[in-house]
Amino acid sequence: MQYDVIIVGGGPAGIFAALELSQKAKVLLLEKGRDLQKRSCPMKVKNVQCVQCKPCSITSGWGGAGAFSDGKLTISTEVGGHLSEYVGETELRKLVDEVDKIYLQYGAPDHLYTVEGKLLEQFKRDATKADLYLEYSPIRHLGTGRSQEVLLAMKDDLVSRGVEIKTMLTVNSILTENGRVVGVSTDSGDFYAQNVIVAPGREGHNWFTKEAGRLGLKTEMNPVDIGVRVELPKVIMEHLTDHLFESKYIYYSKTFEDKVRTFCMCPGGEVVAENNSGLITVNGHTRSDRTTENTNFAVLVSKNFTEPFKDPTKYGQYISTLANLLGGGVLVQRLGDLLDGRRSTRERMQKSTTRQTLTNATPGDLSLVFPYRHLVSILEMLQALDKVAPGVYSRNTLLYGVEVKFYSSRVEVSNQLETAIKGLYAVGDGAGITRGLMQASCSGIIAARSILS
Repeated sequence: MQYDVIIVGGGPAGIFAALELSQKAKVLLLEKGRDLQKRSCPMKVKNVQCVQCKPCSITSGWGGAGAFSDGKLTISTEVGGHLSEYVGETELRKLVDEVDKIYLQYGAPDHLYTVEGKLLEQFKRDATKADLYLEYSPIRHLGTGRSQEVLLAMKDDLVSRGVEIKTMLTVNSILTENGRVVGVSTDSGDFYAQNVIVAPGREGHNWFTKEAGRLGLKTEMNPVDIGVRVELPKVIMEHLTDHLFESKYIYYSKTFEDKVRTFCMCPGGEVVAENNSGLITVNGHTRSDRTTENTNFAVLVSKNFTEPFKDPTKYGQYISTLANLLGGGVLVQRLGDLLDGRRSTRERMQKSTTRQTLTNATPGDLSLVFPYRHLVSILEMLQALDKVAPGVYSRNTLLYGVEVKFYSSRVEVSNQLETAIKGLYAVGDGAGITRGLMQASCSGIIAARSILS
């Protein structure tokens, strides 16, 4: 059980580290979830509320949470993480281009959503007039089905190159001696290596935060983003999504000056529920094999805390727990009912011209869930968006709650993403270093190349 490198986590960060190391080192990749073909969620298959599968097949397994995500590759250095702080803007640009080519090699679509010239300037002017900032980036969209094909191709290639992959195996602790890593301890015994790359992903961020504390590693708390998933007829946003695919808008609340942003826009997509460390939260997908008549996207309010409370993750969990308590899972409400100060009912939902795609979401009242500050900021953002896409602030727009983006505590690492413990590297979303597929993939390469050098 002796290896050159052990990788903890089979998401994009772990996979790209393995691709870089394969055929050059003896590599073991450990993943606590199921293999991709065996990942199945009863919420989707049987249209029931979450039954708390362990491990959750939506957030754990080969490909990580990204396997069932919308599969967007943002070809930019400005969004998706903090890597530019470690390797610089120029080097990150090279890595982004390299990673994009690797995804193409394994079956990502050739089409790139991009816009320039007068049309881009018009989109930016319209945003400015609405007190919004348009954060433009070219997008390569895989789609949920296509993402899985790409991830399976990567796995087959890694196996052919000699990488040993073990799924359904949980890493309990990181083993160290005299200030350097020596391996990991799992449910099936200990595995040893002089180098360990920890890429735990969103599902493993709580575990890694505790391990970092036990090992004496310094961490910095990241903010939490809390908000709703908005669903409306896709014709309302088509003039944007046909060109940009995903419109990333940033707004600062007039009342509180809190940062509010759109995230993960899914044209022709569907709203989905997911198990987020035992809490049922909401997300969105656009599939490659089928479309709907709706578009959905998140509106998120960023919040951090200083004194005496310093744990934004616990705050986000508390808000999510309220929604689960009231609705048994995800709540849905018509915007008109929210503005009228009444809960949505199934009878009122049937009168909406927007048909909900997450059919088992419970009609309810989101004002019982969100603090006043968050609710005001969300409504202000929707009013601003209505200026660039008339129809967003419609009584028939649907709001699902709660959508929460937990960002792990950022572990202190070197420019090569090595921690203070020699040979131990921390990469990807679960280490608080990145926030998305592209930079997570880049981070795996950075750590692997440091080891090889």
